[in-house]
Amino acid sequence: MTALRKEADVAAVSGTSAIHVDGVAQVFRRGDAETRAIERIDLSIAAGEFVSVVGPSGCGKSTLMRIISGLLSPSQGRVLINGQAVKGPYTDLGIVFQQPVLLDWRSILGNVLLQVELRSQNPSEYAERGKALLEAVGLGDFHDRYPYELSGGMQQRAAICRALIHDPPLLLMDEPFGALDALTREQMRVDLEELWLSTRKTVVFITHSIDEAVLLSDRVVVMSPRPGRIERVIDIDLPRPRGLEARRSLRFTAIVEEITGIFLSRGLLRRGRSALAGTIPRR
Repeated sequence: MTALRKEADVAAVSGTSAIHVDGVAQVFRRGDAETRAIERIDLSIAAGEFVSVVGPSGCGKSTLMRIISGLLSPSQGRVLINGQAVKGPYTDLGIVFQQPVLLDWRSILGNVLLQVELRSQNPSEYAERGKALLEAVGLGDFHDRYPYELSGGMQQRAAICRALIHDPPLLLMDEPFGALDALTREQMRVDLEELWLSTRKTVVFITHSIDEAVLLSDRVVVMSPRPGRIERVIDIDLPRPRGLEARRSLRFTAIVEEITGIFLSRGLLRRGRSALAGTIPRR
C-alpha cells in the first residue's frame, strides 16, 4: 500500500483528471425509430473525486460512461478531460465492467499485465506494480493462479487491478459488483473504498444500488428515467473511512431516504405491503 499511497500524493498535488460534461445528449436511431437515451447532461467532476451515478435501468448511465470514455460520440454537447475535448477513445483511464472478462489461459498476474501489453509496453516493467496491486486487494497469494481457481469476487478484484496497472488518473466502473452475491458485494465495496483512499483516483461509478452509491461516494448523481436527466446531485458528508459502520449512521439513513424519495416521486419505486393493505381481496 505504501508505494500506491505515494503515487496518490503525487496525483493529488498535480491535480490531474478533472471531467466536464457540457450539454451532452444522445439519440440512437434505427431506421425511422428514434430513442433519446440522455438529455442535456451538465456535470463537473473534480480530480480525485469519487462520484456515483444511480438511476433506473435504461436511464442512460452506461451511455454517459461510454461518452466520457470516448467510446461513443454524443449527439450533442461535449466532454472535456483536463480541459481537452474528448474526440475519440480516451486512453488515459481504466474501465471496469460488470463481468471481469479474464482470459482463462493466463495467470491472474498475466491478466493484470495484459493491459500494458495491449499498450505496447514492456510487461516485465510493471510486474512488481501488478503484484503490489494484487496484494492491496487481498490477492497477493493468488498472482500465479488462473481465473477458474478464483471466486467471482476475486476475479473482479483482479479486473480492478488490470484497470489500474498503468496508473491512470481516471477510473470508470460500470456496475462492477452487479453480478456478485450480497456478502461478496459488500466486501468488495469496503475493499474499493480502501483502495480509493490509498490512490485517490478520479472515479465515476455506475450503480443501481442507492446504499452502494451513498457508502462509496463524495457525491451521488441521481438520474431520471429515459431520456436520462440529472434529477439531483447530492453531497455525501459521511466521514471516511466508512467501512461497515456507516450503515448505522443516522446521516446515512437520511441520505438514502432522500434518494429513495426522489424515485418514489417519479413512480420508479412504490411502497410495500402496508401501502397495498385492503386493496387485494382475501380468499
